[in-house]
Amino acid sequence: MGHTERSAVGEVRRELREFLRHRSGAERIEEAELLLSELVTNALIHTRHGAVVTATATPAALRVEVQDFEADLPAPYVPNADDGTHGRGLILVRSLADAWGVEARALGKAVWFELRGEGV
Repeated sequence: MGHTERSAVGEVRRELREFLRHRSGAERIEEAELLLSELVTNALIHTRHGAVVTATATPAALRVEVQDFEADLPAPYVPNADDGTHGRGLILVRSLADAWGVEARALGKAVWFELRGEGV
Protein backbone atom coordinates (compact mmCIF):
# COMPACT_ATOMS: atom_id res chain seq x y z
CA MET A 1 0.00 0.00 0.00
CA GLY A 2 1.45 3.35 -1.03
CA HIS A 3 1.92 6.49 1.06
CA THR A 4 -1.19 8.18 -0.34
CA GLU A 5 -3.35 5.17 0.55
CA ARG A 6 -1.95 4.99 4.11
CA SER A 7 -2.61 8.70 4.65
CA ALA A 8 -6.17 8.25 3.31
CA VAL A 9 -6.81 5.52 5.90
CA GLY A 10 -5.45 7.75 8.67
CA GLU A 11 -7.58 10.69 7.53
CA VAL A 12 -10.79 8.66 7.40
CA ARG A 13 -10.05 7.26 10.89
CA ARG A 14 -9.64 10.82 12.24
CA GLU A 15 -12.91 11.90 10.65
CA LEU A 16 -14.77 8.94 12.18
CA ARG A 17 -13.21 9.61 15.60
CA GLU A 18 -14.36 13.26 15.42
CA PHE A 19 -17.84 12.17 14.28
CA LEU A 20 -18.16 9.75 17.22
CA ARG A 21 -16.45 11.83 19.89
CA HIS A 22 -19.69 13.08 21.46
CA ARG A 23 -21.75 10.00 20.59
CA SER A 24 -19.88 6.95 21.81
CA GLY A 25 -17.72 5.41 24.51
CA ALA A 26 -13.96 5.20 23.89
CA GLU A 27 -14.01 1.42 23.49
CA ARG A 28 -16.55 1.55 20.67
CA ILE A 29 -14.64 4.36 18.95
CA GLU A 30 -11.49 2.22 18.91
CA GLU A 31 -13.42 -0.74 17.52
CA ALA A 32 -15.06 1.43 14.87
CA GLU A 33 -11.71 2.91 13.82
CA LEU A 34 -10.11 -0.52 13.57
CA LEU A 35 -12.96 -1.98 11.51
CA LEU A 36 -13.10 1.07 9.27
CA SER A 37 -9.34 0.82 8.66
CA GLU A 38 -9.69 -2.79 7.59
CA LEU A 39 -12.52 -2.08 5.15
CA VAL A 40 -10.91 1.02 3.64
CA THR A 41 -7.57 -0.76 3.29
CA ASN A 42 -9.26 -3.68 1.53
CA ALA A 43 -11.08 -1.31 -0.81
CA LEU A 44 -7.89 0.57 -1.69
CA ILE A 45 -5.87 -2.61 -2.24
CA HIS A 46 -8.46 -4.45 -4.33
CA THR A 47 -9.94 -1.62 -6.42
CA ARG A 48 -8.54 1.07 -8.67
CA HIS A 49 -11.16 3.75 -8.15
CA GLY A 50 -11.05 4.61 -4.45
CA ALA A 51 -13.89 4.29 -1.97
CA VAL A 52 -16.63 6.34 -0.34
CA VAL A 53 -17.19 6.07 3.43
CA THR A 54 -20.56 6.78 5.05
CA ALA A 55 -21.18 6.69 8.81
CA THR A 56 -24.62 6.88 10.39
CA ALA A 57 -25.18 7.02 14.15
CA THR A 58 -28.38 6.60 16.14
CA PRO A 59 -28.66 6.34 19.92
CA ALA A 60 -28.65 2.54 19.55
CA ALA A 61 -26.21 1.79 16.71
CA LEU A 62 -23.39 2.96 14.49
CA ARG A 63 -23.42 1.84 10.84
CA VAL A 64 -20.38 2.40 8.64
CA GLU A 65 -20.34 1.63 4.90
CA VAL A 66 -17.36 1.56 2.59
CA GLN A 67 -18.49 1.64 -1.02
CA ASP A 68 -16.12 0.89 -3.86
CA PHE A 69 -16.72 0.85 -7.58
CA GLU A 70 -15.78 -2.74 -8.42
CA ALA A 71 -18.64 -5.16 -8.98
CA ASP A 72 -16.76 -8.24 -7.71
CA LEU A 73 -17.98 -9.30 -4.29
CA PRO A 74 -15.31 -10.38 -1.80
CA ALA A 75 -14.82 -14.14 -1.86
CA PRO A 76 -14.95 -16.04 1.41
CA TYR A 77 -11.33 -16.34 2.49
CA VAL A 78 -9.68 -18.41 5.15
CA PRO A 79 -6.09 -17.28 5.66
CA ASN A 80 -3.35 -19.75 6.51
CA ALA A 81 -0.16 -19.22 8.49
CA ASP A 82 1.83 -18.35 5.35
CA ASP A 83 -0.40 -15.39 4.48
CA GLY A 84 0.80 -13.05 7.21
CA THR A 85 -1.87 -10.40 7.72
CA HIS A 86 -3.39 -10.70 4.22
CA GLY A 87 -7.07 -11.58 4.21
CA ARG A 88 -7.69 -11.04 7.89
CA GLY A 89 -9.79 -7.87 7.51
CA LEU A 90 -13.16 -9.53 7.02
CA ILE A 91 -12.39 -12.08 9.73
CA LEU A 92 -11.74 -9.19 12.12
CA VAL A 93 -14.94 -7.46 11.02
CA ARG A 94 -16.91 -10.68 11.51
CA SER A 95 -15.48 -11.16 15.02
CA LEU A 96 -15.85 -7.58 16.32
CA ALA A 97 -18.91 -6.15 14.59
CA ASP A 98 -22.42 -6.79 15.88
CA ALA A 99 -23.54 -7.16 12.25
CA TRP A 100 -21.88 -6.82 8.85
CA GLY A 101 -22.47 -7.61 5.21
CA VAL A 102 -21.90 -6.84 1.56
CA GLU A 103 -24.50 -5.21 -0.69
CA ALA A 104 -24.34 -4.93 -4.47
CA ARG A 105 -24.90 -1.37 -5.69
CA ALA A 106 -25.60 0.09 -9.13
CA LEU A 107 -21.93 1.04 -9.22
CA GLY A 108 -19.84 -1.46 -7.30
CA LYS A 109 -20.62 -2.69 -3.81
CA ALA A 110 -20.76 -1.57 -0.20
CA VAL A 111 -19.22 -3.49 2.69
CA TRP A 112 -20.76 -2.40 5.97
CA PHE A 113 -20.63 -3.07 9.70
CA GLU A 114 -22.73 -2.12 12.71
CA LEU A 115 -21.78 -1.63 16.32
CA ARG A 116 -24.72 -1.62 18.70
CA GLY A 117 -25.16 -0.68 22.31
CA GLU A 118 -26.06 2.09 24.71
CA GLY A 119 -24.76 5.41 23.45
CA VAL A 120 -23.04 4.07 20.36
